[in-house]
Amino acid sequence: MSTPDKPETADNQEEELAEGTLISHLVELRSRLLKVSAAVIGVFVCLLPFSRNIFEIVAAPIVDVLPGGQMIATEVASPLLTPFKLTFFVALFVAMPVVLYQTWAFVAPGLYRKEKKFAFPLLGSSIILFYAGVCFAYFVVFPLIFGFMTSVAPAGVEVMTDISSYLSFITMIVLAFGMAFEVPIATVLLVWTGLTTPAKLSKARPYVFLGAFVIGMFLTPPDVFSQTLLAIPVYLLFELGIIMSRIFTRQRETSDDEAVATGSQKS
Repeated sequence: MSTPDKPETADNQEEELAEGTLISHLVELRSRLLKVSAAVIGVFVCLLPFSRNIFEIVAAPIVDVLPGGQMIATEVASPLLTPFKLTFFVALFVAMPVVLYQTWAFVAPGLYRKEKKFAFPLLGSSIILFYAGVCFAYFVVFPLIFGFMTSVAPAGVEVMTDISSYLSFITMIVLAFGMAFEVPIATVLLVWTGLTTPAKLSKARPYVFLGAFVIGMFLTPPDVFSQTLLAIPVYLLFELGIIMSRIFTRQRETSDDEAVATGSQKS
C-alpha cells in the first residue's frame, strides 16, 4: 500500500486554497455588481416618471439658441425612446458614487492600511472631479458649442436638430469631460504605483500639452473650438495632478519615516 508523497499533498492543498480564493473573489465580484445594478436600476425607476422634464432640462442649452426654440424627431419612436434612454444615462451618472464605492470596496481588502488611508481621499476626489466635468460640459461647453454652431450656419440653412442625434452628441461630450476631469487622479495613481515621479511628470509638460489636443481631437466633434475647450482643462488638470502627487509623495514619505521610527523604538 503506497502513501502519497508530502509534496503532492502540499500542492493539492495549495490548489484547493487557490481555487477557494478564486471562488470567493468571484462571489464578491458578483455581489458588488448586483449592488451596482440595483443602485442604477433603482435611480432609473425613480427618475422614469420625470423623463420628459429631464429631457427638457438637458435640451435647454440647444433649445435656447435654435430658431423657434424647437427640436425635431425624424424617427417614429424617437419621442418615446430618446427621453427613456436619456433617463437611464442620467441614472447612471447619479449612481456613479455607488459604482465607484463598490469598486473601491472590492479592491480595498487587498491594500495595506497606509494605502487605504491615501486611497479613500482619492475615491472622494474622483467622484467630485467626475461631477465637476459633467457640470463644466453642461454649463460652459454646451452653450458655447451650440451658440457657435448655430451662428455659423450658411444663409438659407435652418438649423433643426434631431433629438436622437442630440442625445448621442451630448452623451459623448459629457462622458469625455467626466473622464477628462479624472486626470489628476490618474496622475497620482501613476506616482503611487511607482511608474513615474512628479519630477518626470514636470519634464513631460510639452508632450502632455500636445497630447491634450490629440485627445480632444478624438473625443470631441471635428472642430477646433470644442477640441480646445477639452484640451485646455485637461492640461490644467494635469498641472493639478502634479501638485497632488507632490503632496501625496510628501505624506507617504512622512508616513514611512514615522513607521521606521516606531519600529526602531520597539526594537
